[in-house]
Amino acid sequence: MWDYSEKVREHFFNPRNAGPLDGANAVGDVGSIKCGDALRLMLKVDPDSERIVDAHFQTFGCGSAIASSSALTEIVKGKTLDEALTVSNQDIADYLDGLPPEKMHCSVMGREALQAAVANFRGEVWADAHAEGALVCKCFAVDSAMIEDVVRANGLTTVEQVTNYTKAGGGCSSCHEPIEEILARVAGERCTAPVAETKPLPADVPAAKPKLTNFQRMRKIEETVEAIRPMLQRDHGDIEIVEVDGKNIYVDLKGACKGCMMEAATLSGIQTQLVEALGEFVQLLPASYLAARKGA
Repeated sequence: MWDYSEKVREHFFNPRNAGPLDGANAVGDVGSIKCGDALRLMLKVDPDSERIVDAHFQTFGCGSAIASSSALTEIVKGKTLDEALTVSNQDIADYLDGLPPEKMHCSVMGREALQAAVANFRGEVWADAHAEGALVCKCFAVDSAMIEDVVRANGLTTVEQVTNYTKAGGGCSSCHEPIEEILARVAGERCTAPVAETKPLPADVPAAKPKLTNFQRMRKIEETVEAIRPMLQRDHGDIEIVEVDGKNIYVDLKGACKGCMMEAATLSGIQTQLVEALGEFVQLLPASYLAARKGA
């Protein structure tokens, strides 16, 4: 099981600045619900001083994504846009007293949303827009520009580390070769750079869990959900598995959990536990998504 700091837990269970922001004049949208994580960062910026007066977020994703988004809004409030742009994904992770290596992509998503919001305020086209032919990872829609940026900023040296920071390579694995080419190219650049400019390399990631059989996978999903049900039932709610379709797990929240303002956070928390239990990325979705897909 991944080791989450108390600060990560605190920002997940009690997120700061969650929800729409009235009067927002800078909005950054990154990620995709279809790919598992999505974040909208909303800023209220003083037009004269370009100082961030307020910041809110809305996110779909795991507990680390919620905590990272919450932390980001706290970090940038009161800063000018230029000051905010110096905030790195590592700053977000450090604010939370660290993130598991497998969850660093959540802090990267926050940094991207910040860049997108500033570009939106200034009427600029966000530089990370996917150019035709630049897409490297089709599973999670990650392009070469993003991979290169993250590799340079964090001193990454392996495909596993790139997966942790961007999700690229964590699906069908067909993009491993182009990722290795990017790593080799950036490594060549480092060889000519002054030693003082290099950064410490992140710790090696733990070995992947053995792949489960279909039967073991279904049992693990059922066991994980059953272990969570008593907690929901204590709050007069419940959960039922409706269907498992590959990496998509459709569930029906019941009772007090259904329609609750924290429904998305509940699903995110359960999704995080399923990912940990299965050792693979899965997406927990409301059963209504399944009905809509079948009706399409």
